[in-house]
Amino acid sequence: MTFKRWMTATCGTALLCAISSVHLAPPAAADSIRDHQWALSAFDADAIEKVSTGRGVTVAVVDTGVDGTHPDLIGNVLPGKDFLSGGGRADHETDNVHGTAMASLIAGHGHGPGNAAGIKGLAPDAKILPLRVNVDGKLQFGSTKGVAQAIRYAVDHGASVINLSLASPNGAPDLEESVRYAQQKGAVVVAGAGNDGGRKPNYPASFPGVISVGAVDSSGRIWEKSNYGSNNLLAAPGVDNYSAGLNHQYQTESGTSDATAYVSAAAALLRSKFPKLTAGQIANRLVKTAKLPKPMKGTQLPDKRYGYGFIRPYSALTEDIPAGPKNGPLPAPSASSSTATPSPSDSAAPDASASKGRSAYVVWGVAGAAVLGLLTGVAVVVVKRRRPAVPPPSPYSRRASGPDPRQ
Repeated sequence: MTFKRWMTATCGTALLCAISSVHLAPPAAADSIRDHQWALSAFDADAIEKVSTGRGVTVAVVDTGVDGTHPDLIGNVLPGKDFLSGGGRADHETDNVHGTAMASLIAGHGHGPGNAAGIKGLAPDAKILPLRVNVDGKLQFGSTKGVAQAIRYAVDHGASVINLSLASPNGAPDLEESVRYAQQKGAVVVAGAGNDGGRKPNYPASFPGVISVGAVDSSGRIWEKSNYGSNNLLAAPGVDNYSAGLNHQYQTESGTSDATAYVSAAAALLRSKFPKLTAGQIANRLVKTAKLPKPMKGTQLPDKRYGYGFIRPYSALTEDIPAGPKNGPLPAPSASSSTATPSPSDSAAPDASASKGRSAYVVWGVAGAAVLGLLTGVAVVVVKRRRPAVPPPSPYSRRASGPDPRQ
């Protein structure tokens, strides 16, 4: 079945959707699931785990909530928050699988002896902060407000990486402001380019400063449905991925949602190993070590579909790469930043100040009028107001060859 989660956005005209096509996996022994995770073989996850596991990093999954009782996720999922049902927890979701699937690709640790069974994420020691904004196909909140609030909540509650496996054809102002707020606070924001297969931009992937991600298959070729109009920066495995499913089962899926989760996981690995790097410098490491398929040698970058290429986390973790400018390849947040936007608790402060200002004008106006009255008999007071794939020879691993297109 096709799995799309449509969410009503601003004025009811924009739609936010969880961007994966999901199929329930046939019954299989949990230990065989790991064998089908081709992305782990492609990335050489065993080598990566010796360098970084994402320990100490919290990744916010803004999605449908997460089933923290799944055996492959137990202990890695924080309570989070439900933005649809009065602010309760978001770590016991059992009706909607998308958020659980994304969490498993990021921070699944498997289970059983040696954790050898089930799904393993790329950053198995990272923590997941589940933020529920989507349910049963439609956003009940009625606008992008829930997503925007979730992004702000994530930043304010310790998430240094924010996974947005969702897309909208319209960029709502409240959503853009929340993304800008996250940038100002130093979070790495990752979003899926979308599954239209066309040029139409999607949001939040197209907002400045967001790492927009396309999907590639096991050979490194771009997925035919991966959107290429959202200012793609990177690409990652997004085709025929196994992930955690409902009722502690498993499923296969394809989409830029999965690719987004893998880039978020790679960002978590880097944040754990290089805690002093900025979000832009994390993105710089991913960009500088990304690769294109061999037939694309000499392609001018960023390519509209691949961006700078598919990620190679091991290389990003181990190569000698200067930190570079604070913003790296990401545009700097605009001067009109969300950090300057008053919070609800602060919103009364400008009004109080303006009121004091107006009171001062009135006092001086009355005094002036009295003086002028003595001289001319005319008083004037002015008051101003302010307004399942078999692991192939990997193009992703540290052994991959190809052009080095970065500057």
